[in-house]
Amino acid sequence: MEGAAAGAQYNPRTVEEVFKDFKGRRGGLIKALTTDVEEFYRQCDPEKENLCLYGFPSEQWEVSLPAEEVPPELPEPALGINFARDGMQDKDWLSLVAVHSDAWLLSVAFYFGARFGFDKADRKRLFNMINDVPTIYEVVTGAEKKQVKEKSSVTNHNSNKSKSNPKVRESQGKFSKSSEPKDEDEGLDEEDDEHGETLCGACGENYASDEFWICCDICEKWFHGKCVKITPARAEHIKQYKCPSCSNKRARP
Repeated sequence: MEGAAAGAQYNPRTVEEVFKDFKGRRGGLIKALTTDVEEFYRQCDPEKENLCLYGFPSEQWEVSLPAEEVPPELPEPALGINFARDGMQDKDWLSLVAVHSDAWLLSVAFYFGARFGFDKADRKRLFNMINDVPTIYEVVTGAEKKQVKEKSSVTNHNSNKSKSNPKVRESQGKFSKSSEPKDEDEGLDEEDDEHGETLCGACGENYASDEFWICCDICEKWFHGKCVKITPARAEHIKQYKCPSCSNKRARP
């Protein structure tokens, strides 16, 4: 069995070596649950004994019995994955195996880290490197592609919104700095803007990400669109916006 031999002979000693080992085993497991799924399904016969799915640094996989020695050289994958094969839908079974495979990969990686005395900084760096790649579960279930698609959709939506309305673009920039509500009497001066404390010049409330607001080109105060009765569509055609207060000042004799 390749698993026991590989565990006894292959001992990565640095963060980079452990991560390379992790990626190789991950590649093998993903191959078993995606491109080689029919063969993987065939080998997981419920009539056989407890079987495990192993991934190797060479990006190969194997369905086999668990190691005989106790404790084993490396942490063992989930036992008996074959018993559930015919008891649940294929996609649910594969997703379950994927989850256990993710857990096994982490246990192997941090087994090496503990064995060779990785300190706190090394363990954190190893985890961050591992966390930068999608989990097997995300790959097998398609969650990885869905997340990328949703992020792309949000980015494109915000980009298109910004291009179509420069006033909204500026307000989004200010909003992105705002993290917590402020009191009305803190004002709207330049210092407030720098700390993300932009308040509506009409009602004095903070902005919410789902609300439209507009900036006065005269006093440079921000206002909820609803407070000054300006809609996004109307703002598109305003070259220079004057808030009600500034408009009244200019109208005085």
